[in-house]
Amino acid sequence: MKHSINAEYKSGMAFDIDVMGHNVRVDASPEHGGTGSGPSPKPLMLAALAGCTGMDVVSMLDKMNIKFDEFSVKVDGETAEEHPKKYLRMNAAYRFKGKNIPHDKVEYAVKLSIEKYCGVMAVYKESVEMSHSIEITE
Repeated sequence: MKHSINAEYKSGMAFDIDVMGHNVRVDASPEHGGTGSGPSPKPLMLAALAGCTGMDVVSMLDKMNIKFDEFSVKVDGETAEEHPKKYLRMNAAYRFKGKNIPHDKVEYAVKLSIEKYCGVMAVYKESVEMSHSIEITE
């Protein structure tokens, strides 16, 4: 499988990026020469990870017939102080709300995503220190 995107320059620091028929605008903050009309590119790496692993976990829990009321994945990234200001560490916090959610099944789904299914995680693990946590509340 091959993916391609096209980033079209707009003005200042802004680009409109066609991602499989969906438009995503990226821009820099005013202090970096942009207008803030969209997120800067680097945090979208965190969004890619949250979406990828989140979809994995939802799919696996659905196959296990595990129901939940709410689910979110919060990803924090810590960057280097010097250029290139790449991500050094990322933490994915998996948060569930619902009654009788079996912790062991959630742990298993998260583990499978992290170790086997999430392609974004697989790429990031090669150069970024990765960690995760799981929180389940009723």
